[in-house]
Amino acid sequence: MSGGHDAEPLTSLGPAWPERAAWGTASSLRAWQASALRDYLDRRPRDFLTVATPGAGKTTFALSVASELLGRRIVDRIVVVAPTEHLKHQWAAAAEKAGLPIDPTYSAGKGKIAGDYVGVAVTYAGVAVNPLAMRIRTERFKTLVILDEIHHAGDALTWGDGVREAFEPAAHRLSLTGTAFRSDVNPIPFVTYAPGSDGIPRSVADYTYGYADALTDHVVRPVLFLAYSGEMQWRTRAGEEVAASLGEPLTKDLAAQALRTALDPQGSWIPSVLQAADKRLSEVRRHVPDAGGLVIATDQDSARAYAKVLRQISGEPATVVLSDEKAASKKIAEFSDNDRRWMVAVRMVSEGVDVPRLAVGVYATTTATPLFFAQAIGRFVRARNRGEVASVFLPSVPNLLGFAGELEAERDHVLGRTDTGDEANPFATEEDLMARANASESASAEEEGVPWEALDSRARFDHALYDGAQFGHEGEIQVGSEEEMDFLGIPGLLEPDQMRDLLQQRQADRARSRAPRPATAEPDTVEQVTTHEQLAVLRRELNGLVAAWHHRTGQAHGITHSALRKECGGPAAAVANAEQLRQRIDRIRDWATARKSS
Repeated sequence: MSGGHDAEPLTSLGPAWPERAAWGTASSLRAWQASALRDYLDRRPRDFLTVATPGAGKTTFALSVASELLGRRIVDRIVVVAPTEHLKHQWAAAAEKAGLPIDPTYSAGKGKIAGDYVGVAVTYAGVAVNPLAMRIRTERFKTLVILDEIHHAGDALTWGDGVREAFEPAAHRLSLTGTAFRSDVNPIPFVTYAPGSDGIPRSVADYTYGYADALTDHVVRPVLFLAYSGEMQWRTRAGEEVAASLGEPLTKDLAAQALRTALDPQGSWIPSVLQAADKRLSEVRRHVPDAGGLVIATDQDSARAYAKVLRQISGEPATVVLSDEKAASKKIAEFSDNDRRWMVAVRMVSEGVDVPRLAVGVYATTTATPLFFAQAIGRFVRARNRGEVASVFLPSVPNLLGFAGELEAERDHVLGRTDTGDEANPFATEEDLMARANASESASAEEEGVPWEALDSRARFDHALYDGAQFGHEGEIQVGSEEEMDFLGIPGLLEPDQMRDLLQQRQADRARSRAPRPATAEPDTVEQVTTHEQLAVLRRELNGLVAAWHHRTGQAHGITHSALRKECGGPAAAVANAEQLRQRIDRIRDWATARKSS
């Protein structure tokens, strides 16, 4: 860059967006943003790839670049390409705050835009519909193209081809991504690849700002993962009843069916986990009054059902966001600005959506790819104040726990595969999991995709995962127990080292309290054991009676539990108190007696 440009000061967008700046830096760009901006302006390349962790502030950085290039008349127009309609409008709102009005209603082939705008925002799908029209527009002006979440350019062959055709003549292209790159081998447009030591081409980022760096700089929150396992029962098409423990080694098909059973809103697992998450949210809101929670669901029916459960638990309605609703973006914006407790969504908030007050999450979806997981967790890590910690509740299944444990890992896009299977291959973990899944005994082809019925599910707390380390207590930890509250009751504001120390302390204290004591007489009644042990005994008795009732009548376990709840009142068995469990035990015994006498 010439000396004249070196003398020009960097544009600071911080004062315009104080709520988006890192703690203590509202008057200036974050350190990484300023560093990346200097690097860009020093070299001013035609293509520049920025890989920055979700929540780090890629939007602010990109608009800083745009402001500088427009101010220096290096470009005349901006085109922002985003994955979704919602993000297109979110970019327009952010650009407006930065003094860069862009039109989010523009569509390829529309022609001229109002003179008030300096650019347009479009989607990858919109570009693919008419890439030639976008190319003509790009050629007419000296254009900066901002490609947000550039890995989406490979979602469909037409998307990548369209992006390449439309923006090949652009004066400058700024590509952004915040998550692990694609796991296929399709080259991403305008991304540079270079062979690694093994000869396999890998993407080359011009500037990288990873989660570990952002955590050190207090730009993002650390994440406390809370894993829940439990017993599952379901029925196959052939009428066979299957029982399995979530989190135990299972075949690929059984693991998927166990997870579906856990996430079934008619069972006890999901209400138990949602209740635990709501307790955690209440604890966080003691220190962060407007903290919100998000449940990521598999489908719309589940989302609506989860919202009903949350209303019963929290006493207030949850915001339900469905991607095919016209008001979806408005709902997200309203939730971001109010202090409601819960939002439930399917995929609408998986990537890029900015709701900084989200602090507690429930990963209640069967979608389990590294890319989606990273996108989902990215919704909770944006830091507003020092000491904030994100809490995410997970089903205790190996692949999700693996993603959680590797949250700080960085990965480049690899155009090929190595044959060594060693650590040089960044996909070794994924491929090993896939190989083991494929090698496992699988259900027959005729059973794949067949009707399936969840019968019963029970949750128990498994362990906490923080900073790659596992924390928990020995033995089964029932929901609602004191042992579970050791983790749900952690303060909502803690520095990372304080969080680690507290987890270690609570684990050690509980271990000491459970140390062997002088032998005493064994308790011979339910009343003589501790509360959580008493509840466990009663639940086992109730579940045994429900199973016996099923064998006698053929009625599904879940239907029987629902009937007992309807007659006796109270919540799901997993969170019912001792008296409620006793009432249900007595009632099902009455049913059995009445049936025998008749």
